[in-house]
Amino acid sequence: MLRSLYSGISGMKNFQTKLDVTGNNIANVNTYGFKKGRVTFSDLISQTTASATAPSATTGGINAKQVGLGAQIASVDTLHTQGSMQTTGRILDLAISGDGYFVLRSPGSTTDYYTRAGNFYLDGDRNIVATNGMVLQVENGITDVTVTTDEDGNTDTTVERAGENTTSGTKIPETAQSYSISADGKISYVDENGETQEAGQIVMAKVANPEGLTKSGANLYQASNNSGDLATGGLVTSGVAGTGSINSGFLEMSNVDLSEEFTDMIVSQRGFQANTKIITTSDEILQELVNLKR
Repeated sequence: MLRSLYSGISGMKNFQTKLDVTGNNIANVNTYGFKKGRVTFSDLISQTTASATAPSATTGGINAKQVGLGAQIASVDTLHTQGSMQTTGRILDLAISGDGYFVLRSPGSTTDYYTRAGNFYLDGDRNIVATNGMVLQVENGITDVTVTTDEDGNTDTTVERAGENTTSGTKIPETAQSYSISADGKISYVDENGETQEAGQIVMAKVANPEGLTKSGANLYQASNNSGDLATGGLVTSGVAGTGSINSGFLEMSNVDLSEEFTDMIVSQRGFQANTKIITTSDEILQELVNLKR
């Protein structure tokens, strides 16, 4: 059988994977915080029909004769470049300008998930949560708020915070007249007495190799064996260890460029067609060989 048949098959499979990745990028063109994927190829293996020979006193050197046997997927990369920002004017819409990730945890869990999608909300307990219910992690945040009323109708708010240098969710008290989030991630609110109080500071994660993070779905990433350790050994606040600033009232859009994706889609289509042509041409050659004796 002809080697070109199997080379064509490997090429078809590779371009199908490239088209799959391109299709996923286009599908997520409007997904907040999405980072596009990219496929790279490498040659599969080469069959050496003659080895190289060194130069001698009477002849020059001769290069090796090798026949390639197809291609393979070298990598499927996730490109963590900055996406453009969209203005929303909503306080709990947060975008990171620079490196770093928001940190989310499920209630009662110690497993951290990272995300660039900053569309957060308040749940029924006034916790700041993501769309999937995971809690945004805050340093020394408010863990409980107790409001008591005396006989004269005066209210007293008791705030319980997480321990020093620990992270948890944070609650915005129901008695808060307003709240805001600064560029360094500090969450402030105005209490019933008109005084400004601090509810904690949003923590961020920065890993040595962002492209090594594993996608977990729902705009979430998890650490992997190749993502490296967290910068400075743990979670940090905005501006520390090279992390970016937090912008309230903005959302980071997908970093997908439709013009590039449509170009890649055309390349994938033509590459797939070219490899099918290899198979049909090889088949015609085999047919001619079979018909040599009739």
